[in-house]
Amino acid sequence: MKGDRSDLKLRTKQYALRIIRLFGSLPNTTEGQVLGKQLLRSGTSVGAHYREAQRVKSSADFVSKMEGALQELDETEYWLELIGETSIVAQERLEALIGETSELTAIFVSMVKNVKASKAN
Repeated sequence: MKGDRSDLKLRTKQYALRIIRLFGSLPNTTEGQVLGKQLLRSGTSVGAHYREAQRVKSSADFVSKMEGALQELDETEYWLELIGETSIVAQERLEALIGETSELTAIFVSMVKNVKASKAN
């Protein structure tokens, strides 16, 4: 289990770095910068929420932090969709990042469900 945590710690950090690089490559237009700043905020918050979840004292706190990470992932996906659909960045260039967003979402949902199920037993 500890390996899984360090893998996700690294994975969420790499995710944030990819978001930061994408932001840095956005055009200096009003649309690019407004959408980019929203993306930057939400995309870099995922790893912070995950790290906070690793230091909690209760299952309820863990679920709360992980649900916060899930909200940030959902918001990040939204901004990525807008950036692609407005052709600020080519959709093909965003596909891998959108895929990683979906994968992290699935992992985090599973973790939350497992914790909630263990609390119910």
